[in-house]
Amino acid sequence: MHRRRLALGLGFCLLAGTSLSVLWVYLENWLPVSYVPYYLPCPEILPMMMALSCLCHQQHEAALQEGEATPARGMVTVPSAQAAGAQSFLESAEEFFMRGYRVHYYIFTDNPAAVPGVPLGPHRLLSSIPIQGHSHWEETSMRRMETISQHIAKRAHREVDYLFCLDVDMVFRNPWGPETLGDLVAAIHPSYYAVPRQQFPYERRRVSTAFVADSEGDFYYGGAVFGGQVARVYEFTRGCHMAILADKANGIMAAWREESHLNRHFISNKPSKVLSPEYLWDDRKPQPPSLKLIRFSTLDKDISCLRS
Repeated sequence: MHRRRLALGLGFCLLAGTSLSVLWVYLENWLPVSYVPYYLPCPEILPMMMALSCLCHQQHEAALQEGEATPARGMVTVPSAQAAGAQSFLESAEEFFMRGYRVHYYIFTDNPAAVPGVPLGPHRLLSSIPIQGHSHWEETSMRRMETISQHIAKRAHREVDYLFCLDVDMVFRNPWGPETLGDLVAAIHPSYYAVPRQQFPYERRRVSTAFVADSEGDFYYGGAVFGGQVARVYEFTRGCHMAILADKANGIMAAWREESHLNRHFISNKPSKVLSPEYLWDDRKPQPPSLKLIRFSTLDKDISCLRS
């Protein structure tokens, strides 16, 4: 009798477990994204002071029906140490980024008073969002994914359809338009677009969640430019942040910090659109003949200042 009850109990547990697994798969595949602003603290890795910038784009059907320029929304992030860079970024964005679209820049900064006053065109807005400052540039870099995903969960998912995350210490050189929109968008790193895969600086240690095997990878993507539909960017940045936390718990920092995790995730979750290095160039490099137009590139910045 005891054995029969034990067998029935085990059978019931197995049936319940199977049902829960099927339900979980159903929820993952069919329910819309749940924007939960999870607040797992990103441990104090190495303090840092680098800027995160994001631009979001949103279309509104009503404006299209009324014959207005297609609206867009935007987001940007800047610590106080880079106010001058933010001004160049914003001024060039006003000239070249999504012209004819409605754009809203969200500026993330530890010093809202330092955000430059840049004249904005019609249907272009700017908001400052306070964030915690850090004393070293590595810390800000490692917390970018956390900052983006939490902002989407708390606010951006209600306001935008598309979101671009761009480093603020860069400038627009030529038009950047809706040709860049996609479900999940990545940009090829300007230092590795013309080298064999074996030379890509992926994280090669198996102990890291960013590990990439020699047989994996199509391109090496830059961490300074990525974006897409807001739901996809949310899941992408949340996944990268959780992987960074897992590495930190094991005392590991990936070779190129958040960029290593970004590349690992783009291998597992292929981008629907890949931007050429014209959308992510380094002005310290000579422009090759194959690159006819530079749209977005780095400022000639003083790295020692950023790391002080």
